[in-house]
Amino acid sequence: MNPNLASIMPQVIGAWCREEGHEVAFVCYTGFEDLIAELPSQVDLIFIGAFTEAAHTAYALSQLFRSRGAITAIGGPHARCYPEDALRYFDYVFGFTDRETLRDVLSDCSQHRPIGIQVTARQQPKILPGVRERWPFIESALKKAPFIKIVPMLGSLGCPYTCSFCIDAAVPYQTMDFDGVQEDLRFLLKKFRRPMVAWHDPNFGVRFNECLDAIERAVPPGRIDFLAESSLSLLSEPHLKRLKHCGFKAVLPGIESWFDLGAKSKTGARLGMDKVRQVADHVNLILRYIPYLQANFVLGLDTDEGAEPFELTKRFLDLTPGAFPGYSLLTAFGRAAQLNLEYQHANRVLPFPFHFLNNNQAINVKPRNYTWQDFYDRVIDLTRYSFSSKAIARRFRATEGVTARAMNLLRAISTEGFGRLRYHGEVRRRLDNDPQFLPYFEQETTRLPQFYVDLVRKDLGPLWEWLPQGALDHDPNAYSKSQRGSALDNLQQAPARTTLAE
Repeated sequence: MNPNLASIMPQVIGAWCREEGHEVAFVCYTGFEDLIAELPSQVDLIFIGAFTEAAHTAYALSQLFRSRGAITAIGGPHARCYPEDALRYFDYVFGFTDRETLRDVLSDCSQHRPIGIQVTARQQPKILPGVRERWPFIESALKKAPFIKIVPMLGSLGCPYTCSFCIDAAVPYQTMDFDGVQEDLRFLLKKFRRPMVAWHDPNFGVRFNECLDAIERAVPPGRIDFLAESSLSLLSEPHLKRLKHCGFKAVLPGIESWFDLGAKSKTGARLGMDKVRQVADHVNLILRYIPYLQANFVLGLDTDEGAEPFELTKRFLDLTPGAFPGYSLLTAFGRAAQLNLEYQHANRVLPFPFHFLNNNQAINVKPRNYTWQDFYDRVIDLTRYSFSSKAIARRFRATEGVTARAMNLLRAISTEGFGRLRYHGEVRRRLDNDPQFLPYFEQETTRLPQFYVDLVRKDLGPLWEWLPQGALDHDPNAYSKSQRGSALDNLQQAPARTTLAE
């Protein structure tokens, strides 16, 4: 599935660079390639788009290509969340990126070392290259997907909700050009007999009727299968009927918490078991129209205390056997959210290496209401309950369609189910038996347990030799310090038209 998770913005950068007259080589890394062999040996300027979990891979690649004389740039979520750290290893660090910002860097294209410069537009771009313009890059990524091939598209940017932990909460909502959306869909109908499209919108369907009107004008019913991340508040029964008519096969609503975020789940002031019952009824309604549903939860929020949040999630699973649960451990990604300042001011953020900040290998915020042992005991118990043989069988029987059933089964028995259960169990065992673990988790020392060092070395493979010295360490409170004017004073500023994001 990894090639189907390719991001849109690196494809956009490739399309813009070609339109500016540059020769472009594009590589989508799915986690299995030999990057040193696959990437071109000689380039003038390399752009790397990375989530934070891929930061060390990006840092190693920057070091490698700098040794070959290249200028290096990083964009994507990691660059937005941790600019202070990324500036140590790249000549350019991108925040919001529009075509003019990119053109400035292409024109300058010079070394900025030892500290790079941050470049950012004032807002997200209003227009992006469509599927036709990005097709050479989409196609090269999909060639790595042997069976299922999913094309990424955008109908909007930003989000109208204000979830305190989300990077999109502070980004103003805007729709993309619906005429362009229709053109993209018509283009895909010529490329595939039955295309699959994943909407990468932070929250699909906010302007529901306009968006579905555009789809219906371009696509005959049943000709494209769609997947989208949306919120329960948008998934009313009339909307569900229309989504089914348009060919939507999967939705990923965020429930997040039984004690907070009622606006997003359309539960108002209901909390606890009252919220569980209402959300379960809503999820079962969705499953009558959409065959595949992933319900997303965040574990470790400050509103959680004791056994109740975990037991309520079990009751939800009992009431909604067809829903696949997606669990994320609370993670404070640098500058991603205003809430992270509170965690940093309270000295609750641990300096886990970026490699483990993928929402499941580490919780880097010290829980407010749990000891570490108690928290992991409850996470393991919930994971075991969610992916027991009984739960898998119930989910299989309650799911319609061969593809949806196969996806639920494979996810449960691979890294997301059994794999995470094994990993969490190993962490819990080491909290008791590894003398390096608990002192690190309790912030008594910043010495990283060797267990984590060995995992990074194993995952990076040959790129480990190119990881810059000190790259496993970062300041987890850099965002907080920047607000006091102590961290960013010495950073070089970008050209006049760009500003350093705050």
